Amino acid sequence: MAKKAKPKARAPKAPASKARASKARAPKPAASRFAYPFFTTTPPQQRPIDAKTGVRSMAQFAAARLGSIPPPSRNPVMDLSEIIGQPGVDDIKAAGAVRFHAVGDTGRAAGDTTAQEMIANAMTSDYDPATAGRSPALFIHLGDVIYGHNKDILYRDEFYRPYMKYPGKILAIPGNHDGETFTQTDPKPLKAFLDNFCSPAAAVPRIASDVRIFRETMTQPGVYWLLTAPFVNIIGLYSNIAEGPGSILGANNDSKQLQWLNKTLAGLKQAGDGKALVIATHHPPFSSGGHSPSREMLSQIDGVCKANQIAPHAMLAGHSHNYQRYTRSADFGTGALDIAYIVAGCGGHAESTVAAAHEQHTGDTVFENSLQGYGYLMMTASANELIIQMFETTGGTKRLFDTVTVDIANHRVQ
Repeated sequence: MAKKAKPKARAPKAPASKARASKARAPKPAASRFAYPFFTTTPPQQRPIDAKTGVRSMAQFAAARLGSIPPPSRNPVMDLSEIIGQPGVDDIKAAGAVRFHAVGDTGRAAGDTTAQEMIANAMTSDYDPATAGRSPALFIHLGDVIYGHNKDILYRDEFYRPYMKYPGKILAIPGNHDGETFTQTDPKPLKAFLDNFCSPAAAVPRIASDVRIFRETMTQPGVYWLLTAPFVNIIGLYSNIAEGPGSILGANNDSKQLQWLNKTLAGLKQAGDGKALVIATHHPPFSSGGHSPSREMLSQIDGVCKANQIAPHAMLAGHSHNYQRYTRSADFGTGALDIAYIVAGCGGHAESTVAAAHEQHTGDTVFENSLQGYGYLMMTASANELIIQMFETTGGTKRLFDTVTVDIANHRVQ
């Protein structure tokens, strides 16, 4: 008979005490001093790359996680006549000026729409059907229409009800809360915004008609657009989903919106129509309270402005729940010129504190005025000037709080 092979000798087990000692000797990751690794006085360019995030700053962290930007359904250029009809445009031309309302961050806070409705009522008082040409052409919403879960349902009580009596049509750019997603309730970014502002055809949505509110959906081509009107061109841009900073780029470094902006500015420069130029983003390029400024986003916009030697007469933003105004003197290849930067995130969601004005922030920008409270903008563009007025509605009384005038031809803020 063949001999059975002897079993291989097993290595003796290490005593349990030694195994535990070996495991105990494994180094533990060092605890972070703060909740995020970018709370430091060291400038970003001088910091080591953070091992957990792979970046040096919060701006880089947000930029690496941007949301997608849906492509427009058609050429993202709208003429005012497509929205209010040619007779309405003719009335505006005859009046010699065009007016717009603008404000952002209107979604109600903790179920309270009081502030939002006071603002809506005040804006409604600016309309007069007997003098349609002098009434505002429409309302430009600066983003954050809806906050939180179930956005498609909340449009009834946070948009259609508050503006039930507002007679003007409403264009919009999305804010970061409009683009945010929730796995169970809002899995698709910007879906509710697209349904209500970028509908293929104007129609009263069921959530409005069920409570007998007549307001049709808008038919914007997408989340970024150019509106051409008498005396003014207005560009709306989507500055993405981060709490901050904003960005014109999309997920995976998608630059289509930035490319479109470059092409659009080149066209406006070539046209040389002498109109005022206004650019609107949700995130503010400058801010002294509520949210930090989006300098990276400003650099993106500055880059295409310089490439085409054209600059806005004013930039509008929301995001910070207050009112702020800045004047910046800059050279975009055409010599020094002035630009008014307005933050108007005071549309009813909540108030946030803001620093006192008249502080020099950078070498080319002065903080001119600020308000912690509620209100809205009235923009008036004529052949020679762009006037931006801030009307405060805090406490239910409408009053003129601030005015800035931009000389269109000379690009000077007065």
